[in-house]
Amino acid sequence: MGRYRRLMQEYYEELWQQLPDELAPPEFERRRRFLVSAVTAGQRALDLGCGNGDFTAVLAQAGARVIGCDVARAAVERARTRHPGLDFRLAPIGGALPLADNSFELVWASEVIEHVADTARWLSEARRVLVPRGRLLLTTPSHGRLRVAAAGIERFSPPLGDHLHLYTRRSLADTLREFGFGDVEVRAAGGLPLLRRMLLARAVR
Repeated sequence: MGRYRRLMQEYYEELWQQLPDELAPPEFERRRRFLVSAVTAGQRALDLGCGNGDFTAVLAQAGARVIGCDVARAAVERARTRHPGLDFRLAPIGGALPLADNSFELVWASEVIEHVADTARWLSEARRVLVPRGRLLLTTPSHGRLRVAAAGIERFSPPLGDHLHLYTRRSLADTLREFGFGDVEVRAAGGLPLLRRMLLARAVR
């Protein structure tokens, strides 16, 4: 596992060093609306897998007391440059988050869970840092049967890609429940009814 984590660390560092400064994240506005609809001013919030920090900034603008966290040092450095004054922290791949138990009312993880090798550890950590009845919000690509059949699995999970898991509405809901989350709601969005591109999920610790 140590060698695997090292290779993944190198992969994400190289990725964030090569990405252009100005990105056009897929479905950014849809994800932003989903996030803002759930934020209350004064909430303690974690942007888990914050990347360049743009959603961390959205949370701050909505009045949350927010921390952004990512496994790539290059991403954290970029986020600090783009959004000076916000709190960004580095987390180890596959390890414990550098945050105390019961630290947040809201954990936001957008387009992250599909990249995580140890989903059990990652979700357990997200749950650990939430207060009781704290909320987890996440987004991930939708991989319903018709969409995968129409486009082929290689499009969504190429052999050398970093999408390690493909989720359907049902499998994502089942995964969240399996790791102790309740009041789970998952809906599909974007695209035609049977070809939705994205899953939007809410759950409560």
